[in-house]
Amino acid sequence: MSFGLSHIHAARSVLNGIADATPFVPSPYMSLRAGHEFLLKLETCQPIGAFKLRGAVNAVMSLPEGVAGVTCCSTGNHGRGVAWAAARRGIRAVICMSELVPKAKVDGIRALGAEVCIIGRSQDDALAESQRLVASEGLVEISPFDDARVIAGQGTIGAEMIEARPDLDMVLVPLSGGGLAAGVAVAVKSVQPQVRVIGVTMDRGAAMHASLVAGHPVEIEEVPSLADSLGGGIGLNNKLSFPLCRDWLDDTILVTEDEIRDAMQVLFFEDRMVAEGASVVGLAAVLSGKVQPEGPTGTIVTGRNLDMAQFLRIMAGEDVALGDRILKGRPYGA
Repeated sequence: MSFGLSHIHAARSVLNGIADATPFVPSPYMSLRAGHEFLLKLETCQPIGAFKLRGAVNAVMSLPEGVAGVTCCSTGNHGRGVAWAAARRGIRAVICMSELVPKAKVDGIRALGAEVCIIGRSQDDALAESQRLVASEGLVEISPFDDARVIAGQGTIGAEMIEARPDLDMVLVPLSGGGLAAGVAVAVKSVQPQVRVIGVTMDRGAAMHASLVAGHPVEIEEVPSLADSLGGGIGLNNKLSFPLCRDWLDDTILVTEDEIRDAMQVLFFEDRMVAEGASVVGLAAVLSGKVQPEGPTGTIVTGRNLDMAQFLRIMAGEDVALGDRILKGRPYGA
């Protein structure tokens, strides 16, 4: 189907007063490092602590009366958003996740009243279970990224950013399945086509980046990452988020686990903010020199639903385990 700015405008009316109008504020430290004003769109201020609420609310509230319930696969935040929206509407929600999803995110979803199904070692396994529930129990699947209603909801972030700062030169968007990046790119570039919108993701297990390089959706091996929210495949039958990212993103950038760790420390020690690794990839791209801003630049701090014990170890400069790999620690400023 075609997708455009009208879908995003429609989503804004649905989200009004529920999941919109998060702060868009400058970071003095990052502005100094970037050489230009650097702004943070704080989706950590959402009721569930993550941007995923926007797409989930738009999708769930758009369903007809009498639905049996909803299901989805999720690396954490989308499931939390679907669970929150389903509870608000008073319908059943079953969230399917792989064994790689951190316990803190699983517990957060259960606390919202949703049923949780842990299955397999990949997002593809979780997706298969979600699709089985659609066939066997009549639930409605809410894709975390390949759904026009979800993409439109995420796109409202870009609409708010460009409305608040029409002088933006560049927007750095965390890139996973492409729902956020596609929606933001359409929202921003439909209004200000000269703005560069760049997707940023981790350098291991980045499905959308690999698919864009290949020219078609591809499968990747998922590996543990500080940016666990960016994990998972995009689906070999991807119909919407892949072509939108292909057509609307100006570039994609990869950052390492060390660069993500350093950016998490910067956001905490300089801006006093707790955020997931996935939230700081835009900062990491600038701090590492992989992106060099030429004017006012914005990024999206996408979520704060992380393992706090691991976060505190990172802030203390200690080693952390990522599966069978040890990420060496480094005290901030060392």
